[in-house]
Amino acid sequence: MNDRKPIDASAALIMLVLCAIWGFQQVAIKLAAGSMSPLLQMGLRSGLAALATLGVIAWRGEGHAFRRHTILPGLAIGVLFGTEFVLGGEALRFTSASHTTIYVYSAPIAAAIGLGLLRRDERLRAGQWLGVALSFVGVIVAFSGETDAARYPHMRLGDALALGGALGWACTTLVLRNSSLANAPASVTLFYQLAGAFVLCTGLAPIMHETAFRVTPILLASMGFQIVVVAFLSYLVWYALLRRYSAARLGVLSFMTPIFGVIAGVTVLNDKLSGAFIIGAVLILAGIVVVSTADSIPAAAARLFRRRSPA
Repeated sequence: MNDRKPIDASAALIMLVLCAIWGFQQVAIKLAAGSMSPLLQMGLRSGLAALATLGVIAWRGEGHAFRRHTILPGLAIGVLFGTEFVLGGEALRFTSASHTTIYVYSAPIAAAIGLGLLRRDERLRAGQWLGVALSFVGVIVAFSGETDAARYPHMRLGDALALGGALGWACTTLVLRNSSLANAPASVTLFYQLAGAFVLCTGLAPIMHETAFRVTPILLASMGFQIVVVAFLSYLVWYALLRRYSAARLGVLSFMTPIFGVIAGVTVLNDKLSGAFIIGAVLILAGIVVVSTADSIPAAAARLFRRRSPA
């Protein structure tokens, strides 16, 4: 039985704010990339945000949730989310912020497929599979477009890394919804995620020779935004939403993130978008919308029809 609430006005407004924040985060990282590598930025922001999250856990008295039955899924979600950060951070070295945002935020499609296979209450209907097909075609079309070879000679590699990051993020949703973390406090889940990202990103940075940095105003502003707003507040709210609302239905609202991201990338970083990429991005977003609404629109229409039918 599905115990997740339908999307209401409060959830929609919160998701709008979250999408604007998430859409700009790739641009913020890219702006500061000349002062610190994206990988190291993500690692440090995760570590500092993890410490802040521990403070919230202590303040709320939620430390009891660190029990044996949450350790294994907690480690899994930390590794998976850390993998997303590693791949997403490396993607920003090889491709544009706009491309990275579009591909990383195709994660709801992969999450919906996984949840549909693992949970009866999230099983995809025929119309939703059409949305999956649209997004798949969109990825192919986007990849077929011209690249900005002058700025990003290895753009295809960056795009592929971003897609890998999307799979990592989708897998965190699967673990969250199908383990003891589904009923754990959002702050505890967030800590596992941030700790995993910190360990993986900062651990790999020396191996990949990405530890050099210089303190600049742009770096300080970017890190402040990433630590306080993105890594701490926004993810805390996101996991709280996942506990109350259907993950697939939240996907229809999360599609606004890449829109904000592309707008920010084009206006702030002067990203160049090929016609094929724009068409592919539209198909990807359309697929997310179809997957997230195909089961709810007919039901809503049926309820409306019953209310208007004579007794």
